Amino acid sequence: MSYSAFRKTKRSLPIALLRAREEVMVPIRSMLAESGVTEQKWRVLRVLEEIGEIEPTVIASEACLHLPSLSRILKTMESDGLIVRKEDVSDRRKTLVGISGAGRVILARHAEQSAAIFAALEARMGKEKLETILDLLEELLD
Repeated sequence: MSYSAFRKTKRSLPIALLRAREEVMVPIRSMLAESGVTEQKWRVLRVLEEIGEIEPTVIASEACLHLPSLSRILKTMESDGLIVRKEDVSDRRKTLVGISGAGRVILARHAEQSAAIFAALEARMGKEKLETILDLLEELLD
C-alpha cells in the first residue's frame, strides 16, 4: 500500500522542526549540564528575566510548558531557590512568580556562553537567514 499523500520526511514540517530543535538544543543542553538546570527550568528563568513577576499561566504559555508540568517545575525551582512566589496584592487569589538572586546567578553564569552559541548559529546560517527563519516561525504562530 502506498501513501502518496505523505510528504517525504525530509520535507515534513513537523519532523523538520523537531530536527532543527534538536540541532539547536545540543550545545544548549551541554551548557546547562554544567549547572544542573534542565531546559524547562532555563526557559522559565529566561521568561521571568524578560517579563518580570508574572502568573504561572503566563509562564506556561511563554515557556511552552503545560501548566501541570510547570507546577511541578516551579515547586522544584522554589525549593532550589531559583524563583520566589508571592501573593498578588491587587488580587489575593493570584500568585506571582519572580526570579530570585540565585536564578539571576544561573543566567549570568551562562550569558556569555549562550550568546556564543547564538553567534555560532548566526555565523553558520547568516544573520539574514536566521532573522527570516525567526520571522517565518512568528508568522506561523500568528
